[in-house]
Amino acid sequence: MSLKELKEYHQRNGAKLAADGIPLHYGDLLAEYHAGLTTAIILDRSHEGRIQLFGKDRFELLNRMSTNKMVDMAANEGRATIFTNAHARIIDRIVAYNRDDHLLIITEPGRGQAVTQFLQRNIFFNDDARPVDITSHTTQFAIHGAQADAIIAAFNPDAANISSLQGIEMALADATIYAAKRKSVCGEHWLILSSANNAEAVYDAILQVGQSHGLIPAGSLTYNTLRIRAGRPARPELNTDYIPLEVGLWDEVNFEKGCYTGQEIIARMESRAKLAKTIVALEMQEFVPAPAEIKQSGRNIGKLTSSVQAPTGDIFAIAIIKTQAAEKGTPLTVGGTNCSATVKGLVGEQPDYII
Repeated sequence: MSLKELKEYHQRNGAKLAADGIPLHYGDLLAEYHAGLTTAIILDRSHEGRIQLFGKDRFELLNRMSTNKMVDMAANEGRATIFTNAHARIIDRIVAYNRDDHLLIITEPGRGQAVTQFLQRNIFFNDDARPVDITSHTTQFAIHGAQADAIIAAFNPDAANISSLQGIEMALADATIYAAKRKSVCGEHWLILSSANNAEAVYDAILQVGQSHGLIPAGSLTYNTLRIRAGRPARPELNTDYIPLEVGLWDEVNFEKGCYTGQEIIARMESRAKLAKTIVALEMQEFVPAPAEIKQSGRNIGKLTSSVQAPTGDIFAIAIIKTQAAEKGTPLTVGGTNCSATVKGLVGEQPDYII
């Protein structure tokens, strides 16, 4: 199956597609949202880049290029890490899984080619490392929700013992696929990687087994609502406006490893135990689309980076603001209409001393 055929398959099943061919929704956003929170949903996430990194220096290459420790990885272990520039600003975020003879790298949506080129530019003449972009001939599905573990375990009982950021190769619909756990968005979160040739059979098999667990298809609009609700940063936060520590990714930075681009600035911020800005969830009285300015007592103190109104009417929002205003309950205003808002609390992984 080609990626074009996969798009047509989704359309036959009722999907409204985005310009990149990824389903936006299947006609009932409320049902998708409810299933994500209570049972399980399956999404096509094939717009996330997939790269295989070969060569004996593959671990060291990532280790010297990014924020996390990327050496001494066990088989099928995954680690998230961040590429930063000389000012410690975010270039890209990836998750790498240690497969037999290569690292499987998963990028943010639409960043497969850019990350491949970035890796290639940082390979020295004596490095044994070779990135191969496999995005175009593979597919990637995601299962989210309280029943996600049970659905995967129905295909392979050993998957019940898999913890977060670990993977397992398994048979599914007469195909060999790679299933890997990722950070939770709502319930458990599984990545399913397969050849594009097997995409329809794999997707159908998951749907068939998942029906008894309440699994339904969902689109990227539902995913975006759930990730903002969970306070998970995406491209609006993962860019050169921000430093990893400011967007709640402390768990993806290793403060004991060797040098990488931007390391001195990040180490200094950590050693001083003080950040100028941090990421928070907001409670807003009305929906304001992001991006928008955030003010406290008339002074600009940050930016609303992600916002959404759920099908239930609930409003969820992520903002990056000055740390002194990040205490729970702090009143703020958002956007040109001065919508009233309140800080709900910090999001992401952060140390206790931020506020």
